[in-house]
Amino acid sequence: MVGFLFNEGILDSMDEIADIRICEHGDNVDVWLTHDAQKPDSWTRTSGCTGGVTAVASIERPQPVFVSDEFNLLPGQINRLVEMLFNSQELYRETGGVHTSALSDGDKLILSAEDIGRHNTLDKIAGLCLMKEIQPTKRILITTGRISSEMLQKGVRMGAKVVASRTSPSSMSIELAEAWGITLIGYARRNRFNLYAAPERLLLNFPQPS
Repeated sequence: MVGFLFNEGILDSMDEIADIRICEHGDNVDVWLTHDAQKPDSWTRTSGCTGGVTAVASIERPQPVFVSDEFNLLPGQINRLVEMLFNSQELYRETGGVHTSALSDGDKLILSAEDIGRHNTLDKIAGLCLMKEIQPTKRILITTGRISSEMLQKGVRMGAKVVASRTSPSSMSIELAEAWGITLIGYARRNRFNLYAAPERLLLNFPQPS
């Protein structure tokens, strides 16, 4: 819930939370803030297994709170991070049918989260960053879920410069990544990936013409 409120732009830090409780029946979370929160004019149902919602417009660029430095990566680093993501999928190996996302600094996985809904995995990571005060200077998001525009927006909100997925990006997420300068990678495996936007962050060695 904390990460969802963060990614929706309702709060920026834990200092804005006065109290948070799970109701006695365990099916609702109550969050009290230290300030008034404006009720969204409308909610949009997002694509995905659990039919999530967002109040962020599909073409709105969220303001990042976690600032990430500019950096470059070798293609092999992406492949290694994808392998680390696959190896971290404990719940998936037990049950199947869940998504996994991870936050990386380019060398290791800092946080990972699993959920039946791919959007929820990014909300969980955002919440963990806030609650544990985790602020890596390099921010790379790797996920098993399809990168929709909502997924890309959540990544931008978290300050990610690179967003990579095991599967495909949507056409709108590619357009937004190009406009916002986010390196977007799809069909990432242990030995290959497709690059869709902002290739300048990857140190690619193309053959020089003779």
